[in-house]
Amino acid sequence: MNLHVETERESDGRWTAEVPEIPGAMCYGPTQSEAVARAKALALRALADRLEHGEAVPEMNNIFSVAA
Repeated sequence: MNLHVETERESDGRWTAEVPEIPGAMCYGPTQSEAVARAKALALRALADRLEHGEAVPEMNNIFSVAA
């Protein structure tokens, strides 16, 4: 599984980063790189939570790719 991080700049200058494969993994940041880092961290926490609760988690080789 490769998780994609989609980024977009808001009209107020903030950046959003979202991992579409993980529902709710969307974050804001003052820079693109900070928004991406926050979204990656949130996605990893969501996957860890799934593991802790015995839910299925897909096999992962290359975890993230970033698209602007």
